[in-house]
Amino acid sequence: MNQDPSLADSASFSPPAAGVPILHAPEAVSSDVSSSVPVVPSTGPVVSSSATASSAPAVETPETRPVPETPPITTRVLHVVNGEHFSGAERVQSHLGRCLPAYGVAADFACVKPGRYADALERHAGQWGGCHRTPMRGRFDLRPAWQIRDLVDRCGYHLLHAHTPRTAMIASVASRLSGVPWVYHVHSPAGRDSTRGWSNRFNASVERLALKNCHRLITVSESLRDDCVRGGFDPARIAVVHNGVPSVRPSRRSEPVPGGRWTLGMVALMRPRKGLEVALEAIAKLCTFGHDVALRCIGPFESEGYSSEISNRIARLRLTDRVERVGFTDDISAELARLDALVLPSLFGEGLPMVVLEAMAAGLPVIATRVEGTPEAIRDGVDGLLAEPGDPVSLCERIEELVTGCYDWGGMAESASRRHAESFSDVSMARGTAEVYCRVVKPRVCAD
Repeated sequence: MNQDPSLADSASFSPPAAGVPILHAPEAVSSDVSSSVPVVPSTGPVVSSSATASSAPAVETPETRPVPETPPITTRVLHVVNGEHFSGAERVQSHLGRCLPAYGVAADFACVKPGRYADALERHAGQWGGCHRTPMRGRFDLRPAWQIRDLVDRCGYHLLHAHTPRTAMIASVASRLSGVPWVYHVHSPAGRDSTRGWSNRFNASVERLALKNCHRLITVSESLRDDCVRGGFDPARIAVVHNGVPSVRPSRRSEPVPGGRWTLGMVALMRPRKGLEVALEAIAKLCTFGHDVALRCIGPFESEGYSSEISNRIARLRLTDRVERVGFTDDISAELARLDALVLPSLFGEGLPMVVLEAMAAGLPVIATRVEGTPEAIRDGVDGLLAEPGDPVSLCERIEELVTGCYDWGGMAESASRRHAESFSDVSMARGTAEVYCRVVKPRVCAD
């Protein structure tokens, strides 16, 4: 169900900006949790697709956005996370830590492989939640479960929330030790998360064993919910909470025009399942057809070996002057502002890609593939275009339709931005997650 960087792999991405500060619970925690979660409207911007650098209005960011009045903290949640990288799952976690206080929930984090994300939590000084470093010394080291039990006793956490097979294993044991319930966030299918079959099978087995005492599952897409049901999990204990991102829409200097130069971008941890090879083949075909297109590869590579393979493919396809490898960036918003469309030709293993939602928020058309939850966000021909996975001809045809003006770029950009605001904001994600917490925690808190 869920990727684990230490048992499989993960992407490294830029941290989101800090926003709503976390409020830590008072010494006396309320004995009741409201069953109805308040609605906090998104305050993200709507910027015209025709805005230029000189005419665009000021854009709100998570730092400048008005902070809604925060209710008293009634629920304390400890997220059990890897913390090694800063990938899509970690971006979900940081947005939750920042937004959940608006719903009476304080979220902190126990990092079992502390690294880039743990550093970011500490750098933001509690704005996303507190950071506890509970390192594992090996993949089967269960000692952090006892540390987490002690944290539950000392800090008064009502609930544990795990995000990967590794942390599910730890949360399962810690729940038994501490007596508090736990929920599991399914970000991607563990059984088909990578090209390494043995790793997929191992992760899926660890996950399945750990979930035997899990109280609720949160899936980021309907497709993952169906996957969990097929795996034997009780449908009544599964909640779909789509991923969400802040409403950040940077201004643009210009809009692309049919027949002009188009800059496409791919933002990901570059690894085989992301389909970079398919994108390169499609770009080569487009150049053969006389289209002026270029590709920016934004994000690190999984390994030096894979990086070398891609370099050789770029040279073989004679795309050296058409492909730019940007590498890791700490400012995704600025990179999206330089693109005319986002391309994500994933082969499999996507839950609901955060970068797709970030592109939508930025008013950027997305050309992606019909895998997992992506079609739940992108309506083909409305907010973006969908190609068939693993098919460079299909991807080439969809890109060609956009760059030749078969679809109105400005209209598609506006539609993507509106759809994000309506269904995929960080606020809606936090609200949905808080509702799951209420269903799990309220009966126990009231019983106390």
